[in-house]
Amino acid sequence: MPIARSVIVAGTAVMSIAAHAQANEDNAELAKKLSNPVAAMISMPFQFNYDQNIGPLDDGHRTYLNIQPVIPVPVGNGWNMISRTILPVVDQSDMAPGAGHQFGLGDITQSLFFSPTKSSGSGIIWGAGPAFLIPTATDDLLGSKRWGLGPTAIVLKQDHAWTYGFLFNHIWSIAKVGNDRTHPDISSTFLQPFLSYNTPTAWTYGLNAESSYDWKAHRWAVPVNATIGKLVRIGGHPVSFTGGVRYWAQHTDAGQKGWGFRFVVTLLVPEKR
Repeated sequence: MPIARSVIVAGTAVMSIAAHAQANEDNAELAKKLSNPVAAMISMPFQFNYDQNIGPLDDGHRTYLNIQPVIPVPVGNGWNMISRTILPVVDQSDMAPGAGHQFGLGDITQSLFFSPTKSSGSGIIWGAGPAFLIPTATDDLLGSKRWGLGPTAIVLKQDHAWTYGFLFNHIWSIAKVGNDRTHPDISSTFLQPFLSYNTPTAWTYGLNAESSYDWKAHRWAVPVNATIGKLVRIGGHPVSFTGGVRYWAQHTDAGQKGWGFRFVVTLLVPEKR
């Protein structure tokens, strides 16, 4: 009887270890998928950001939450359309002398990437399509008062634990909101090189530069983000937590300067096997 009990205990322990190892493997696989912006996986990131030293007098500060649903839709044979939406909720103060405080929605950026379901023979993953700027801002100082349109594209490769590539878009303003004459027209390029490393225990270390160039003002803004993330299960549901710091390596006279912070909670809906 003691022998039988020992066998049962040992068997239970082995099964527990195996289940834990399988969970770690599944989490690591999901964390690697999350590093791919055009992966065929539904996700809902809530990205909290804080920046300071804004404006000509460096008095301003901005806190904003980017709600960023990612939804893949099969289109045709061997293709997905990946919908990526960025809806900012902004709280800011003292962007310029006498500007005061604003809180509300910013403009939506909507991107649609058409991407092959399988990577190329070299392992290259890519997607391309249109990007739209939708003037949803609830305050004149939170948005552009312009409708915008342009191309967007992404190219990346996942090599073992590494993911590296770049994301690009360019937005031109194509129409004003009403008879607005206070906001300038838009011609802006966004370029984001990114690099991440995923561990077998579902930790992710990331580095990117969310660079933008204003072709009207001929100025760069280059924030560099360094992040650490961990994918866990809460009630059996996968959730990723990411935190990091940002440094504005290049900034405009009225833009953010110095250090900023980022915290992201991402809910995932993986494919059923």
